[in-house]
Amino acid sequence: MLLPHGTIIALIDGKSFELFRNAGVEGSPDLHMVAAPRLDAHNHSGASHHSSAGNKSDSLVAEDAHAIAVVHWLNQEALAHRIPHIVIIAAPRTLGELRKHYHKTLQQALIGEVAKDLVGRNAQEVLAALHAGS
Repeated sequence: MLLPHGTIIALIDGKSFELFRNAGVEGSPDLHMVAAPRLDAHNHSGASHHSSAGNKSDSLVAEDAHAIAVVHWLNQEALAHRIPHIVIIAAPRTLGELRKHYHKTLQQALIGEVAKDLVGRNAQEVLAALHAGS
């Protein structure tokens, strides 16, 4: 997968959110970690899940709320033209939840998705996963 200069790579799972930016050129990417914002998942209840005594899905509700908070932030950044290109790498279940909430502007900036949990990995491992997926 070619990564144009300035491409944002978002690593997301049910609890964490990390960002990298390609400071290199398309043919020779050079990923640098960027500080991810602190997100408030409190106001983003997992609307598709309801927890009850018979359904112990509190962790799923929290994971979905985190994913929704992340995608809302990404949508805002795309709408403000601060994300020219983006690759989203997320745990498969999280990626499914994210997709439900993509804004059209974020979809236009999206150059790739990888359904894999790479949170906590270094830039070389992220690049290797991107090359393996292309």
